[in-house]
Amino acid sequence: MRSTSRTETFPAHTPAASQIFTTVLSHGPLTRLEAARRAGLSAAAVTKAVRPLLAAGYLMEAADEEARPALGRPASLVRVDGGRALFIGVKVTGGELIGVLTDLCCRIRLARRIPLTDRATKAVLASTAELAHELLAEAEDFGAPVLGLGVAVSGDVDRAEGVVRYSPFLDWRDVPLAELAAATTGLPVTVENDVRALTVAEQWFGAGVGLSDFAVVTVGAGIGCGLVVHGRVVAGAHGVAGEIGHVTVDPAGPPCHCGNRGCVEAIAGEAAIVRQIRQATGTQVADAAEAVTLAHRGVPGAREVYARAGEAIGRGIATVANLLGPERVIISGEGLAAYDLFAEQIRDAFTTAAFGSAAQCDVQTRPLPFEEWARGAAATAIQSFISLDHPHPSR
Repeated sequence: MRSTSRTETFPAHTPAASQIFTTVLSHGPLTRLEAARRAGLSAAAVTKAVRPLLAAGYLMEAADEEARPALGRPASLVRVDGGRALFIGVKVTGGELIGVLTDLCCRIRLARRIPLTDRATKAVLASTAELAHELLAEAEDFGAPVLGLGVAVSGDVDRAEGVVRYSPFLDWRDVPLAELAAATTGLPVTVENDVRALTVAEQWFGAGVGLSDFAVVTVGAGIGCGLVVHGRVVAGAHGVAGEIGHVTVDPAGPPCHCGNRGCVEAIAGEAAIVRQIRQATGTQVADAAEAVTLAHRGVPGAREVYARAGEAIGRGIATVANLLGPERVIISGEGLAAYDLFAEQIRDAFTTAAFGSAAQCDVQTRPLPFEEWARGAAATAIQSFISLDHPHPSR
C-alpha cells in the first residue's frame, strides 16, 4: 500500500508567517488588510509572509464576489486550503482509543474507535499504531499527505520532550511516547495533555476564538483545566499549570490519590462520586452512569453527593477566575451528563468565592464528545507543523 504520509516542511520561516497562517486558520477567510490588523502586523509583512504559503498551496486567494464594491474590483480573500494536508488525532482513555482524521482546517473527515483492554505502554502503542494505520489507509481516498499525529493523554505531559511524566489513569511514569509512537507509525508525533489539547481546539475553532484569556474546565474521571493567557496556552515551567483538580477546597475532606485531602477531584471526580454514593445509599453503584440514575430517581443521599461535587467545582473555577481573570470559562467533559444535578451549586459556589469583578467571568457549558478531544490532539499536531515555537519532538 502506498503511504499518504511523508516528511514535509511548512514553508514559514519567520514567526510572522506562522502568526498570519494561524490568524487566517482561526478567523478566515480574511482580506490581507484584515489579517494584518488582527495579527498586529504591517501590510508589507503580511505580503511577505503569505507569498511562500500561497506558492506551496497552504493558502488560497480569490476575489470575494459577495462583497463587490461599487467601483473597482472586489476585495481578495485569503483562506486556508483545508485539503492541502491531513492530520491524525488520538485521544487515549482508560478503556478505548478515539481517533480522527482531520484536514488542515481541523475538520473531522473520519472518526474511529477501538477498545483498549490493556493499559501497559506496549499495548497502548500497538493499538495506537493499529488505529493510525487504519486511518492512514483510509486517507488514500483524500489524495493529500498525512503530515502528523497528535496523541492526547491525561496527566503530567511534557510536550516539548514528548514524554508522559505521570498519567495516573494509565499508571505511566516517564514514557517517551512521542519517540515510541513515531517509530511505530512513521509519522511526526506530538504528545500533549488531553485537556490542553482540547483547549487548543477551543482556542482556534471553538468557544475561545478571538479571546485573549479564557479557561477550559473538564469534569469527568478527573477534573482538568486548560488555560489561555494573553493568547497562549499555558503549560507552566513543569507542564502542570491549571491543575485545579488538586486545589484543596476542604482540608478535612476525603483523601485524594495525589496524597492530599479535600481536592476538587477527590470530591467531584467520577470515581469519588461513585464511592460517596455507595457510602451514602448503601447501594453497590457500578459506575458514573448508574450514580446519575440513582440521583435522578431521588434516592436519599445521592443528590447531596452531587451538590457537594458542584460546590467543589464552583470553588475550583472561582480560584481560576481570581488568579487569572479570564473572560470566559468553558465547562466540558463527560461529567456534564450529570450537569443538571450540580449546575446550581457550581454557579452559587463560584459567585460566592469569586472576588470582585472576577465574578463577571462568562461561565459556559459545552458538552463535547471524545471525538472533539481527539480533534484537539490533531490540532496540536497542526500547531507543531506550522509553528516555529512547537517543533515535533519526535522529528
